[in-house]
Amino acid sequence: MEIKERCNAIEECYEFMLGYAAQGLSSDRDSRTGEQIREFLNGAVKALNGLAQSCVTEVGDAGLEPVEKYQAFFDVLNRDARDSLAAIELVLVQPAISSQLVDNLNASIHLRALLTDLFLVDEILKTQRQAADLVAIPFGC
Repeated sequence: MEIKERCNAIEECYEFMLGYAAQGLSSDRDSRTGEQIREFLNGAVKALNGLAQSCVTEVGDAGLEPVEKYQAFFDVLNRDARDSLAAIELVLVQPAISSQLVDNLNASIHLRALLTDLFLVDEILKTQRQAADLVAIPFGC
């Protein structure tokens, strides 16, 4: 799974959780929205597993320097991903997922830190790709 796919899955899950939290549901049972919350959370779990390593691979493939600065940040990303994963998996094992439970998950500092990490990585990689595209375009055309 590519970084962009992972980021999209995590961001889509978060956005769905915002809507789910606002519905005031006492349980995820007996509704399509309830089924979807588990689907989105499971998608986020899949995306979180191996997220930091995926970033390390992409940065290595892109030849970004200095490697140690990226690695230090990916250590932080890995920690935030593990913490968020633990919180999401705790919610998933509950027999009923209420809107209030999801609202509390949304407010988790771990999940917010992860999202901020992802926005930072996405912006850096986008900027690096744009810079590489500029170098590849011959001037004077």
